[in-house]
Amino acid sequence: MRTTTTPFSLDAQREVFFSSLTSSDAVSYAVRTGQARKLGPRLYTKAMSGDPADICRRNWPAICAGYFPGAVIVGRTALDFKPAADGSVFLAAPRTRDVRLPGLRLRARRDPGRMAGDTPFMGENLYVSSRARAFLENLQPSRARGGAVTRTLRREELEEALVEFARYDESSLDRLRDDARALAPSLDAHAELEQLDVLIGALLRTRDVELSAPRARAAARGTPWDPARIERLEQLAAGLLASGLPEVPAAPSADVSVLAFYEAYFSNYIEGTEFTLDEAREIIFGGLMPPQRPKDAHDILGTYRLVSDRRERVRVPGSADELITVLRDQHRTMLGERPEVGPGRFKERSNRVGGREFVAPHLVEGTLREAFRFHTSLPGGFARAAFAMFLVAEVHPFADGNGRTARLLMNAELSAAGQQRIIVTTHDRGDYLAALRGMTNRLNIPAYLTVLTELQRRTAEIDFSSLAAAEEALQREGALTDPDEGRGLLGGAFG
Repeated sequence: MRTTTTPFSLDAQREVFFSSLTSSDAVSYAVRTGQARKLGPRLYTKAMSGDPADICRRNWPAICAGYFPGAVIVGRTALDFKPAADGSVFLAAPRTRDVRLPGLRLRARRDPGRMAGDTPFMGENLYVSSRARAFLENLQPSRARGGAVTRTLRREELEEALVEFARYDESSLDRLRDDARALAPSLDAHAELEQLDVLIGALLRTRDVELSAPRARAAARGTPWDPARIERLEQLAAGLLASGLPEVPAAPSADVSVLAFYEAYFSNYIEGTEFTLDEAREIIFGGLMPPQRPKDAHDILGTYRLVSDRRERVRVPGSADELITVLRDQHRTMLGERPEVGPGRFKERSNRVGGREFVAPHLVEGTLREAFRFHTSLPGGFARAAFAMFLVAEVHPFADGNGRTARLLMNAELSAAGQQRIIVTTHDRGDYLAALRGMTNRLNIPAYLTVLTELQRRTAEIDFSSLAAAEEALQREGALTDPDEGRGLLGGAFG
């Protein structure tokens, strides 16, 4: 009986594919006619443009499965889930072999094959080590040879990997340790298990051990931070240091109580606590609390008390401890009549706005503390104000009131430097919020600073010498108009 084979079809192949005895002639023809390119032994691509190294790196799981079917991803690759900087991918396979390709180096050796807990990887005939196996094997010593990266992570890198593993659930470290205890005899990894137990104990604060990685040391102190947010905040600080920033002096003719009234009014209005100007004047200056909305009224009154108090309006932190204290004190004063949101207490549940998810509750304090070192490197005034506002807005440390708290700290930094405070009017909130989203999603620093500088300039042009003069100027500028009814003061450029 004759054996039938499926005819080779280039269209049916993935971006990278392997030739076989039955397809070698067809593949050779495709290469000769400019329909395919050779990448390595039996390895081809039908992508006729693009760097071969990029093609290999993005298809590394399929390439590993083609050369080493059924292999297990081990070593640093089992924790990084990608090739190392030099292209190295570490595998456990039936035989030792080193395959060099553009952008990739597959480094296989005869380690134990599949073990309990190893799982299929990316839909390929390939497996990845269980987390317990990956951490135990990465505690084995290894040396760099010929300039290539080591098979296992350095101690500091391993600590970082453990912190990241426990990022959303600290108790996962206990489960990891239990799994490692069960697996260690099969790997003959008793010494590695002892090391892992020590590291996990340090991160869980049950052992007093000196750690190497900054994030691991913070976790051991009980103040872990969000690495993605710290990186973003560091880039913002660098952008602020590299920019010539405005120094708009505070208007000497402004009445503090008038400016504070409008700052408190707008800061609450854009967060949904909406009163008319007449109602707000009755609450703040007349002491009249509307019986239907006492909590909303207290919000605006609490904000006014903070921004009108000559001490509080210039109260800026000089240390990370003071930053935590200032934020909690101001939040407690502003939202003191809302026990359901925990006035003065950091959030206990994650929060989000639309598609923006903010820093996890257990990372809030550590992220604020770690970010403060960037804050201290900035000059006083606008630079610190812009940084402080985004820091609080991005961390979102409280269950509610984060936007108002962020603007309080921003304006305190401006007042402490004798510079003009910034008011975000009803008509400009769209541009302001879009600038914050642009920072979170794309780190659009130029748009963010453009919005703040324009808002500061506009605020400086308003006559705050009396309530009547300010209202007339704000009405003339359209600042009291809902943003959906027209273009903002910034022309809608960031909406």
